Amino acid sequence: MTGPDATGVLTALLHAWQRAFNAYHPTEIVLLFSQDALFQGISPRLRRGREEIFEYYDRIAHGTTAEAKLLSAALLGQAILHGFAEVTFTAPTDDIHRIRLSIVAEQAEEAWLIHQYHAATHHDSGSSPPGDTGSPAKVQ
Repeated sequence: MTGPDATGVLTALLHAWQRAFNAYHPTEIVLLFSQDALFQGISPRLRRGREEIFEYYDRIAHGTTAEAKLLSAALLGQAILHGFAEVTFTAPTDDIHRIRLSIVAEQAEEAWLIHQYHAATHHDSGSSPPGDTGSPAKVQ
């Protein structure tokens, strides 16, 4: 199947997400998601749509930064693709939290938007998830 460059599309989406996240611009972040996007962050609550996704990102501690690295990407159809990324969050306290992210993106007119976002804690020595009690990046 030929179609868009899945790696290029997801790299661009993740770069835009990272830039908006690091600048603490939840309004810009949610514009990267489709209107009916499914969103599972590190909190137990499943969210749907831009309003609920905004609420999630608006509660992240100011000064928290993210660095996203695309691990894989593949085309599922002419206008839909998926991939995996590793994201390293650094809290204002310099605590480091790593997650694995699965993402599905769909083409809506001329733009690619995130349609599904699922984060899972990626433990390694010395790292705790952002949802742990006391973490400055905790979202409820």
